[in-house]
Amino acid sequence: MDAKSTRLAHMGRPASGWANTPIVKGSTYLFDNLAQWRGTRKQRETQRVLSYGARGNETVYALEDAVTELEGGYRSKLFPTGLAAIASTLLACLKAGDHVLVSEGVYEPVKRLCATQLVHYGISYSYFSAHDADWQRHLRPETRMVYAESPGSLLYDMLDLPGMAQVCRARGILLCADNTWGSGLAYQPLALGCDISVAAATKYLGGHSDVMMGSVTTGPAHFDAIENVSINLGQTVAAEDAFLVLRGLRTLELRMQRHAQSALGVATWLAGQPAIKSVFHPALPSDRNHALWRRDASGSNGLLTVEFNPQLSRAQIEEAVDQMRLFGIGSSWGGYESLVLPVDPACTRFAAQAAAPGYLLRLHIGLEDPADLKKDLDSLLDALPSLSQQQAIA
Repeated sequence: MDAKSTRLAHMGRPASGWANTPIVKGSTYLFDNLAQWRGTRKQRETQRVLSYGARGNETVYALEDAVTELEGGYRSKLFPTGLAAIASTLLACLKAGDHVLVSEGVYEPVKRLCATQLVHYGISYSYFSAHDADWQRHLRPETRMVYAESPGSLLYDMLDLPGMAQVCRARGILLCADNTWGSGLAYQPLALGCDISVAAATKYLGGHSDVMMGSVTTGPAHFDAIENVSINLGQTVAAEDAFLVLRGLRTLELRMQRHAQSALGVATWLAGQPAIKSVFHPALPSDRNHALWRRDASGSNGLLTVEFNPQLSRAQIEEAVDQMRLFGIGSSWGGYESLVLPVDPACTRFAAQAAAPGYLLRLHIGLEDPADLKKDLDSLLDALPSLSQQQAIA
C-alpha cells in the first residue's frame, strides 16, 4: 500500500481531468424522463447516486470517500459541524430505554447534549474514568453504546480501545470514538476495534480555520442508521466546504508533523519552568498516558495543557496571558495558528478531587516558528511573580 503522504495527495480526486475535485453547486438534479427519476429514487435507498442536493453531490462524495479511506472504514457521512456529527450518531444508534456510557474526558458539549437533549428521549447516560481499570462495572443491562474520546479533551487521557472493544463486542454494545484529536492520521479507532469513528473536520482536516464540518465513519453494519438520521434531520454540507476540507487533506501529514514536533518541543521546555507544575501531552514521556499513546497512536498533534504552580493566582496568570503577542485567544484548534484558552477544572477529572489544581491553560501550538512561540510564552512567564525554590518544589 502507498505511504500516507502519497494517499493523501490522491484520495478524493477525479480519476482523470482536474487535479482538484471541482465545486459542484446545485439543489435540483434533472432527469431525462420519469422512469429514470423513479429508478434513481429507488436506487438511492441502497446506493449513493445523484438525485437531490440535500443527498450530496460529486464534491461531497469525493470528501466522503477520502475520509473513509483515511479512517479505514466502510463509508462516511458528512455533517455541518463536529457536534452535529456526534448528536446525529447518538440519535441514530440510541432509542428510549437505552443507556450510553460516556468517558469523562469528552468534549464538553457532549455532556450538555446528554443532559439537556437525550434525557428528553428517554435515553440515560453516565460517565466513567479513563483510568478506571474496572470501567466495565459501569455497564448496565440496557447499555447500548460506550462513547469515548481518546485522547480526551483538555487533559488528553487515553483509553485502551482494543480492550474496551473486546468487552463491548462480547455484550453486543457499540463502541463509538471521537477521533478529532487523531484525525484519522495519528490515530485510527476503527482499526483498534471501534464500530464508529466521529471527527470534527473543522480542526486538522480543514486545517485553515475557515470551515466547519463533522464526519462519521462506520463499518457496514452501522452505516445505514447514520445515513437515515442524516436524511431525516436534513443534515447536509455545502460543496464549497467539502472542497476546503479536501484541500486541507493534501497537506494534513505535513501540518501534523510540524504541529506535533513543535508541541513536543514546547511541552518539554515548559515542563522545566518553575512556574509550571504539570504539562499534559501524551507524546511527552512523563505523561501518564504515554505508554498507551506509544502503543496505539502513530503520531501526535499541537495540543497541550499546562497546570501552573498553585502559588500563582488566576488574576496574575490571566493578566500575563492578555499580553501575549502570537497566541490568539479563541475557541477551537487544529488550524495553522497558535491559540490559548483557560481550562475550567470542573470540566476535567480534577472535578472529582478534593484539592483544586493550579490554574490550567490549554495551548494549541500552530505552524509558527517554535522559537518565536517560546519567546511569547517566555514573556508570559517573565510577567509572573517569581517563585522561591521552596515554593516551586511544593
